[in-house]
Amino acid sequence: MILLKIIFKYKQNANIFSISFVVHDLKMPESKAHIISELRKNLLQWEGYKPPVTDAQSVVGLGPLEAAFPNGVFPVAAVHELVCGSSEQAAAGGGWVTGILSALLQQGGICVWIGRARRLFAPALAAFGVAPHQVIFISLAKDKDALWVMEEALKCTGLKAVVCEVRELNFKQSQRLALAVEQSRVTGFVLRNASGKLSSTACAARWRVKSLPSADLGGLPGLGFLRWQVELLKVRNGQPGQWVLEWQDGRFVPVEQVLILEERQVG
Repeated sequence: MILLKIIFKYKQNANIFSISFVVHDLKMPESKAHIISELRKNLLQWEGYKPPVTDAQSVVGLGPLEAAFPNGVFPVAAVHELVCGSSEQAAAGGGWVTGILSALLQQGGICVWIGRARRLFAPALAAFGVAPHQVIFISLAKDKDALWVMEEALKCTGLKAVVCEVRELNFKQSQRLALAVEQSRVTGFVLRNASGKLSSTACAARWRVKSLPSADLGGLPGLGFLRWQVELLKVRNGQPGQWVLEWQDGRFVPVEQVLILEERQVG
């Protein structure tokens, strides 16, 4: 920072008026840009966006989808909202979340799943590499009760993740959930089973997941790999987008990579 000092002098006896300029170079300990940059980094870390580590693999492994988030990192210490407009979308969203849970629970840990009507078939979790004993199921009929249990569970540092199925979620309720994960660093998923107009929330991201027909396995009969159309509708400090993902060998694979691999095999 440059400081320009102007000095006026008047000598009464000689009737002379003079002006002098003095320039000072003030070196600030931290520039404004540096302070703003540090604040942004701190805010992103508080919201669950950790700076990428060199040669380190992603915690969740969503491939190109993660580039939509700040620092290219899927926020694992935040609350995500999944919009489910039908029972089919609710099932698709539950499956996609289970795939993420398999990554979060890979090194052990427990997840709490709060549901309205026990639709989740626990043994099916094994298809995603999640052991049934790693998930605690709680069945509650009222949204108010479910959200209260979720908030209390999100405060528990011994958990890896909390999933909750509700119909309504207002901004104040979502804000309480977001505050709960600031200290515990637990990841939350709200499966919002509502098809009407959605209100704003304090969640880090809003998703919509739809199931897609699986591709055949080299012309062989039977079901192929699970496939989803994943839409990132809203995200803080990121870029919304749409992708198609497939579940193969315990991980998410972008369909674009699958098609390229199939073309190489045919060629």
